[in-house]
Amino acid sequence: MSDQTTDNAVSVKNIYKNYGEIEALRDLSLDFPNGQLTSLLGPSGCGKTTLLKIIAGLLPATQGEVFVNGSLVTKPGPDRAFVFQDFALMPWASVLRNVAFGLELRGVNKNEREDIAAKYIKDVGLVGFENSFPHELSGGMRQRVGLARALSVDSPVLLMDEPFSAVDEQTRRKFQEDLLNLVKNENKTFIFVTHSIEEAVYVSDQIAILLPRPSRVSEIIKPKGFRNKDVDSIRKDREYLDTVESIWKSLRTYVE
Repeated sequence: MSDQTTDNAVSVKNIYKNYGEIEALRDLSLDFPNGQLTSLLGPSGCGKTTLLKIIAGLLPATQGEVFVNGSLVTKPGPDRAFVFQDFALMPWASVLRNVAFGLELRGVNKNEREDIAAKYIKDVGLVGFENSFPHELSGGMRQRVGLARALSVDSPVLLMDEPFSAVDEQTRRKFQEDLLNLVKNENKTFIFVTHSIEEAVYVSDQIAILLPRPSRVSEIIKPKGFRNKDVDSIRKDREYLDTVESIWKSLRTYVE
């Protein structure tokens, strides 16, 4: 146990990550406030997914430490759930079985885990598809299954690796609205990787701008001035538009 404060659900301390001679992360430190959504934003290849996997315990850091609710991360654990970009569903299993799978691994009895899975299937708007298989679903529906599976295990920290990148713009906007409601209602800490500046500003309590490899935190932005407005008004808000433009100006140096 460490002396990490309870204000931060996740604390990343002086993380380095090398792949052979390639230095992906250099002395990266970042705190993720409890109950908030933090986006990791930066140019392609800057280490966003690498950092997410280190927090998940799926990838070891070369140096440094990660704490989740005060406990040192050494491997994957029930305090973190991962929503993968490519859905990572079992193709041979029904929606219900896929959503309940994390609970099955934890030894929850069948009736209880299916009841919990059914609740989250309803929450993500998939009632009626419980017995469908992944190949029978659209990309947006498969992503909803992945989200329901992560929510069903009730981990306090949700790690989301570009979860909306494979869906069309209309579905993506609906997912963004759903995500805002989840942050409001689920009392969890969300760590969200995205390439979209607009998306990051729209859904985030905090945005961490990462520099190109070797990645460090360049800037922390907290776009909260418009958070109490309804979802239809946020995208038209002057502060929202100014924040998007400001971030673009910061990042455009690295994409020219």
